[in-house]
Amino acid sequence: MARAHKTAARSALGEARVAVTERDGWVEATLDRPAQGNRVSAAMGYELMALCERVEDDDSVRALAIRGAGNLFCEGFEPDVDPNLVESLAAVTKPTVAILNGDARDEGLELAMAADIRIAIRGARFALTQPERGLIPRFGATQRLPRLCGIGNALRMLLAGAEIDGTEAMRIGLATYLAANPRELARLRGEVAHAILTRAPIAARLVKEAVRKGYDMTLDQGIRLEEDLYALLQTTADRAEGVRAFLEKRKPLFRGA
Repeated sequence: MARAHKTAARSALGEARVAVTERDGWVEATLDRPAQGNRVSAAMGYELMALCERVEDDDSVRALAIRGAGNLFCEGFEPDVDPNLVESLAAVTKPTVAILNGDARDEGLELAMAADIRIAIRGARFALTQPERGLIPRFGATQRLPRLCGIGNALRMLLAGAEIDGTEAMRIGLATYLAANPRELARLRGEVAHAILTRAPIAARLVKEAVRKGYDMTLDQGIRLEEDLYALLQTTADRAEGVRAFLEKRKPLFRGA
């Protein structure tokens, strides 16, 4: 039976700021502060960090997605947000998805870049404007952006202040999927969720580890890491279930063990 659960982080005034839904292992957090461009406050940051920790520790959770309320993703963070927020998302070993249902700027874009997959709507705008204010990004943009879309495109956004839309983000590799409209965005979100949730959870975590860690290794080192993780996977019950399901010509029932 499908399991659905809803919670919300609330400020001292009782206003919802981070809404969390959970269904069949898919946890989705909504930054719910549209009047302020869904800017993340310190309280919201702590809630997101706690959520990342719960997702990592809860075996029933298979993936984490983050989106914004209304037609915005996130315009940035308030100055007092914990500096470890984005790295808390990046440290989650399970699949993570940023649903870019609207503009993502500054720290909001840095948060999205820490996810494994980014689903963007065509009309969304993306920019990193910190240098205009005499600042540089401090939540990983100078490192993640060139890794995602190349040094040239990263410096075009950081030095020349280029603001790009969803189509351009898809072209340069900043976006993973592109939707023409909200309906298509919802469809893609559903397809990505289904794809992730039907794969073996341990294999998903290990392949993410192989890609993430191997990227900064030499090719030989990365291949050795892949071989080690492959050998580790052979000891799991999910691997045995996958073989049985193939031989019996049925869908596997992975349990994350």
